[in-house]
Amino acid sequence: MFARNVGTIDRILRILIGAALVLGFFLNTDSSWRVLYLIGIVPLATGIFQTCPAYRLFGISTCPNNRR
Repeated sequence: MFARNVGTIDRILRILIGAALVLGFFLNTDSSWRVLYLIGIVPLATGIFQTCPAYRLFGISTCPNNRR
């Protein structure tokens, strides 16, 4: 499994923002751009799994146990 690189505050914000965007997809049914709300799946997934591929690529970690 991948090492965690998303800290607690970062994780909570990702989950909240991701959930709000996905919820917007279901609530904003008459917009032609509503498919853009599905971008919320990315922060939601990275918050749930506590790992971010972009953080890994750039060597960033907000998790206090994994700081370099």
